[in-house]
Amino acid sequence: MKEKAPYTPMMMQYLEIKKDYQDALVFYRLGDFYELFFEDAKTASKELELVLTGRDAGAKERVPMCGVPYHAVNSYLEKLVKKGYKVAIVEQLEDPALAKGIVKRDVVQVITPGTLISVGLEESSNNYIASVDVSGSFYIIAYCDLSTGELGVMNLEKDEDRLVSELDALDVSEIVISSTFDKNSFSSLTLRKSIIVSYEDNDEVTLDYNAILEDIKDIRQMRTIVRLINYLVNTQKRNLDYIKKASIVKTNQFLNMDSYTRMNLELTRTIRSEDRYGSLLWVLDKTKTAMGGRLIKNWIVKPLYDLEKINYRLDLIEAFNDSFIVRKEIENNLKEVYDLPRIIARIGYGNANGKDLIQLSNSLKAVPNIKQVLLNSEIDVLIDLANKVDTLDDIVNLIENSIVDNPPLSIKEGGLIKRGFNKDLDELYSLSEGGKEWISNLEIKERERTGIKTLRVGFNKVFGFYIEVSKGATSLIKDEYGYERKQTLTNSERYITPELKEKEALVLQAEEKIVKLEYEIFNSIREEIKKWTLKIQSLADILALIDVVRSLSQVSIDNQYVRPTFNNEGIIDIKEGRHPVIEKVMNRNVYVSNDVYLDNDNYVLLITGPNMGGKSTFMRQVGISVVLAQMGCFIPAKSASLCLVDGIYTRIGASDDLVSGQSTFMVEMIEANNALKNATEKSLIIFDELGRGTSTYDGMALAQAIIEYISVNVKAKTLFSTHYHELTKLEESLNGVINIHVEVFEENNQITFLYKVKKGSSNKSYGINVARLANLPEKLLVRANDILNELEQRKVNVTPIKVVEKERNDDSLLIKTLKEVDPLTLSPLEALNFLYDLHQKVKKM
Repeated sequence: MKEKAPYTPMMMQYLEIKKDYQDALVFYRLGDFYELFFEDAKTASKELELVLTGRDAGAKERVPMCGVPYHAVNSYLEKLVKKGYKVAIVEQLEDPALAKGIVKRDVVQVITPGTLISVGLEESSNNYIASVDVSGSFYIIAYCDLSTGELGVMNLEKDEDRLVSELDALDVSEIVISSTFDKNSFSSLTLRKSIIVSYEDNDEVTLDYNAILEDIKDIRQMRTIVRLINYLVNTQKRNLDYIKKASIVKTNQFLNMDSYTRMNLELTRTIRSEDRYGSLLWVLDKTKTAMGGRLIKNWIVKPLYDLEKINYRLDLIEAFNDSFIVRKEIENNLKEVYDLPRIIARIGYGNANGKDLIQLSNSLKAVPNIKQVLLNSEIDVLIDLANKVDTLDDIVNLIENSIVDNPPLSIKEGGLIKRGFNKDLDELYSLSEGGKEWISNLEIKERERTGIKTLRVGFNKVFGFYIEVSKGATSLIKDEYGYERKQTLTNSERYITPELKEKEALVLQAEEKIVKLEYEIFNSIREEIKKWTLKIQSLADILALIDVVRSLSQVSIDNQYVRPTFNNEGIIDIKEGRHPVIEKVMNRNVYVSNDVYLDNDNYVLLITGPNMGGKSTFMRQVGISVVLAQMGCFIPAKSASLCLVDGIYTRIGASDDLVSGQSTFMVEMIEANNALKNATEKSLIIFDELGRGTSTYDGMALAQAIIEYISVNVKAKTLFSTHYHELTKLEESLNGVINIHVEVFEENNQITFLYKVKKGSSNKSYGINVARLANLPEKLLVRANDILNELEQRKVNVTPIKVVEKERNDDSLLIKTLKEVDPLTLSPLEALNFLYDLHQKVKKM
């Protein structure tokens, strides 16, 4: 005897599906609702604030259940995904009317934080999912934005801090690894930002991946990319051939900044509020398109270390600066351009609707004007850019001829296709409209025939067409009229006639065929546009570039920025530099600009002065000026000559890391170590009051030792602020150390901050004066001043390090040669040739 199932067939089907998706919440489609059961229901009811109910499922106890309406599901999905959940969508795979037994259902898509295609996406931010692998002495990161089709891969030296920094720069929302990879390598990031980790072990490279791997030669990079693509295909349950071919990111072509630096310089969000307002991005982003907004953010986060590319960007900005008319006309036309990468991604993904196609058409209509404006500019660099613009007129014509101007959101209910586009569809419309016109005339005809003035012809989805007569007039209906009672209401009766029934069948059949044919036609149009995917993606990239350089040009003109020049002498020389954010949030007339000069002989600026005096702002503005220059932007200054900087490393402000259990001082030391470990002679280091997180003597000892280490071993351009005035004597004994200070005017124990940076050191920190500005009790301040006088009698001597300059020898030249090469970017043949040349040099020593 067959054992009885513990639940109903429907619930058994649910459990069979759920068995393969234990890490996801299963949204199970039942009619007009998505239902969740068992533990999924309990979780969803809590997270979405839904009422938890129960369902009879054949067992003694009711099964916990909650649900959401299918037409509002996106808002619920967005909330769950933002909280880090995966959601498996289960749909009906056959028409219930044709099903034998229980309707077939299965998962059609798994939505995860890294696989969002349309729900919950920020317009001006990418949504990257990354795959990480390790091979020998380096990590490999492959990353993709499913919503735009972007795909990239990079190699990194095997350093966990660098791995975390790159993943943080990408702002990934999900990380895919093999089951054997140690996820603790990036646990500091996943804990801090609540990033989910997923697993995929299939990294077999087959011919199916030839298109996206066209430019990839490294088999290890191939496997990392394939693992990521397999995960995407397995979760999305469809072909993702709109994804671009993978681009190789060479990390040595970008200025290196770790997570601390991006945070400390407040490049894309502020430290305290984590808002966009008050960040460098807030100042620079005047883009008009979504793809432009994403590109400018990427430029800020990843400045260049390639002078040719930097100057190309600067040339474009200068060209826009030189023509107000070009700049304004381009801006006006860009306002008409929608998010092309995400529209073509939805088309390729298969979930684009009629409105997406209209937005694509409207966007492309603006392109000829953009191209013509650039061609008419008579500026070579803009004309070259215009020649790369493809207007894609055929797509515009196709959409204009086929899709109605204001299509519905649904593509399965008709009302999408224009008359005249398809002959069969037009015939169905004529048939349907002819029937509707007959039915419309029937009301007039029947009123005349019966003499019932209140008679009307109506329609609803349950009963179809009907003739409605009020109760008081039913006595006027004669048998010869052929009326058949269909429905009785409180105040009226509804009837049908054989003739009306016949016409109803014709109309409804025609409308059913119209809906079906329109759906088929729409899909064929969508498939036709898919053939243009690469060209639309290329056009989107060019329009994004145009949008960004136009935005940077506008900001440069509005705020009186200048074009930086670059030198090979290791000089940073900025005249009347300003902080781009601070000057925007305060009156320009009261902003105090400052000069900064660093070179290979004077490379450590030791900055003293009071709190609130402007030390941190000065140091940040130097760092931001370098970022601006190397992202290819003008900078806020009177003039600027800069050397290329290979990395910026900072320690600014006081903060702890509660998630990792690290104190303020520990974070200080970690950030300092990261700088000292990675900085070179071509780097910029910014240390703000390093050592203040511990005791005075410990802090001063560490600060002096770090300055000495930078001076002797690293020789990076360094800005080092301190309240340890004893350290200013290091200028006398250490190479490269120069004292500067922020100026203050003091009178009658009152101070005025002048915010001007001058040469030489400050002889006091004015801490008590600042406390007076904060209105601390006067009695307390007097006592603090007495204590200060006593403490100042106890002198602390600074003993400088004894530096013995080593003579240059052949070894140092070899080391220099090795430092200048990035092994992660060499092909096997290039690496072999390099090794051979190195061997030949050693033999000659």
